[in-house]
Amino acid sequence: MDFERLIKELKFKAIRSSGAGGQHVNKVSSKVVLLFDLNKSSVFTPEEKELLSKNLKLSQENLFTLSCSESRSQHKNKQLVIERFLKIIADSLRVPKKRKRTKPSKSSNVKRLEKKKKQALKKAYRKKPLLD
Repeated sequence: MDFERLIKELKFKAIRSSGAGGQHVNKVSSKVVLLFDLNKSSVFTPEEKELLSKNLKLSQENLFTLSCSESRSQHKNKQLVIERFLKIIADSLRVPKKRKRTKPSKSSNVKRLEKKKKQALKKAYRKKPLLD
């Protein structure tokens, strides 16, 4: 995957952060919102796009949005949001391994059946004896 081409396809918006913070928050647009349009992307193959659309939470317009307002610096927030985006994309493209079914061993089957018989006997001894 070509990360440089992918980063060039991203769109960013800088908006004012919410919450307390005094004069600085009211004046500076430090929160960064990343927008990624999966349909218009030329980096991914159709199979990868299908996998991403299944794994990512996309809006109705097939846009993936991610925001960051951790830092007071817009540049630092942009850097952080790009790093998060690349990690999310890499994780979403990873296909989990198929589970190989295995048979239980003979000894584990024998142990299970013996334990079952022992438990049944224990419960049977608790009952009152039947009188004819």
